[in-house]
Amino acid sequence: MDQAKDIKTSVPGGSPRHVAIIMDGNGRWAQMRGKPRLIGHQAGARRVRAIVEACPTLGVEYLTIFAFSTENWKRTQTEVAGLMGLFRRYISKEMQNFMREGVRVRFIGDRLRLDEKLRELMDDVEKMTDQNTRVNLTIALNYGGRDEVARATKRLAQDVSAGRIDPETVDETTLAGFLDTCVLPDPDLVIRTSGEARISNFLLWQSAYSEYEFIDTLWPDFTPEIFADVVGRYGVRERRYGAVS
Repeated sequence: MDQAKDIKTSVPGGSPRHVAIIMDGNGRWAQMRGKPRLIGHQAGARRVRAIVEACPTLGVEYLTIFAFSTENWKRTQTEVAGLMGLFRRYISKEMQNFMREGVRVRFIGDRLRLDEKLRELMDDVEKMTDQNTRVNLTIALNYGGRDEVARATKRLAQDVSAGRIDPETVDETTLAGFLDTCVLPDPDLVIRTSGEARISNFLLWQSAYSEYEFIDTLWPDFTPEIFADVVGRYGVRERRYGAVS
């Protein structure tokens, strides 16, 4: 927490309540140093704690991070296995820190393809932290925006077929209630690190009116100070939601 205490705390136009981050650049960070890609992922996992701890200082209540996409299964078997092991170690190691820092943890994405031990750890940390309120951390694991909408639509169709929902009453709010993020506010700000300028199937429905920041910094180098600068730039933006100012 010492590092977080030193960052700027005032945001002129107000802080984003919910920030979502596409944590990109771990593999390149490692390769630039002549190290295996998994070393970069390990460095990226360590970076998460510093950013989570910075959120209260910056007025950010919700943080959603993109940890593993539905497309990431296309990577080598070695890298995928290494990532799954990293996720298990990260959750086990951070459980007590989440409690100490008042962090509530949630997961979004399709859990069915994940191994049983990882799913059990995810369930455990969600239950353990469900009374915490200082920061709401959501981890997108085996997540894809299109997949999420497809799964939500399937559940909605099942309720319509069973007569629990009148199809004539279905609207945007109805479908949003079936999304993985149904208990979360939509993100105000989406950040992508590493210089890539695409959204990569992340929170497609929820980010319809989000502000975006694409920055060159690789994720393992994304410090609380850089986070504070990005949040500060959000504070001077004018958000009109389609209206004319």
